[in-house]
Amino acid sequence: MKKISFWLLALSFWLLFSCIDTDERPDTPTGNFEALWQVIDEHYCFFDYKQHEYGLDWQSVYNNYKVRVSDKMTETQLFEVLTDMLSELRDGHVNLSTSMDYGRYWAWHEGYPQNYSDTLERRYMGTDYKIAAGVSYRVLDDNIGYLRYDSFSVPVGEGNLDDVFSYLALCRGLIIDIRNNGGGELTTAERLAGRFVQEKTLVGYMQHKTGTGHSDFSSLEPQYLEPSSNLRWHKPVCVLTNRSVYSAANAFAVWMHALPNVKIVGDHTGGGSGMPMSSSLPNGWNVRFSACPMYDANRQHTEFGIAPDVPAALTDEATAQGIDLIIETARKLLAE
Repeated sequence: MKKISFWLLALSFWLLFSCIDTDERPDTPTGNFEALWQVIDEHYCFFDYKQHEYGLDWQSVYNNYKVRVSDKMTETQLFEVLTDMLSELRDGHVNLSTSMDYGRYWAWHEGYPQNYSDTLERRYMGTDYKIAAGVSYRVLDDNIGYLRYDSFSVPVGEGNLDDVFSYLALCRGLIIDIRNNGGGELTTAERLAGRFVQEKTLVGYMQHKTGTGHSDFSSLEPQYLEPSSNLRWHKPVCVLTNRSVYSAANAFAVWMHALPNVKIVGDHTGGGSGMPMSSSLPNGWNVRFSACPMYDANRQHTEFGIAPDVPAALTDEATAQGIDLIIETARKLLAE
């Protein structure tokens, strides 16, 4: 079967949602409030899941916030109310964009241990590491390869990856550090993950909305990784994660978790498994929201992240000694 790339799916869903008709609303604070609530009500994808997880009731949210809206309020006041309402979804993919501010929800990583230190990264990487597009890499002194990818917004090409894996070919194992990777392009994550599968492999599922009801979805559509036609890695791998692993990086962790020679090491990921779409309000403000849910290979939600196979955390004592306990845990696993 010919490979269908994730970005083609995203494009098809974007085209679907760009053609949806919504009721005309006046460009007033009340009209914009009603328009925003309706867009989310009809197209957001995690209502049932989040009602189960923490009791989200979107109609109650409407009732609670409706009384805070008046046509006499300023744009700044309206922005605050709308942003607060959207935060009830607890979703980092839900944003309100205006010329004056950007409404966002960051509690998915705030209040949790960072479990990453750029000071320690510089110690382990040194100054003689190699750089290939968005990838930094080197061989550690125990012949373990170390690959750092801090943002999938910076693409890496197939030629770059060929050079990286040629250089690391003699290593006995590989550490892929995606801590603090907040996401980016799914195609970039997919391109890297394809270097670790030897045959077409089921790594998850996706759905898309088929109607305006909270439960109106297509059947689960399997998502596969196909092996790269270029150099591939056959040895053990540890993927390092923390709470700031989100969106496309969370998807990468989910896909890698489905592979037999891979262990996820570190902290719980941050999540963000909804394919984001966008719509506009009558006043021109843009709202982004999760519209297509993605699941792991066991058909489980990953919107709130996944747990590591091997938990590990930084400590103040070890950090003061220049030791990254998450990297060291991975090195011990690979040495075994």
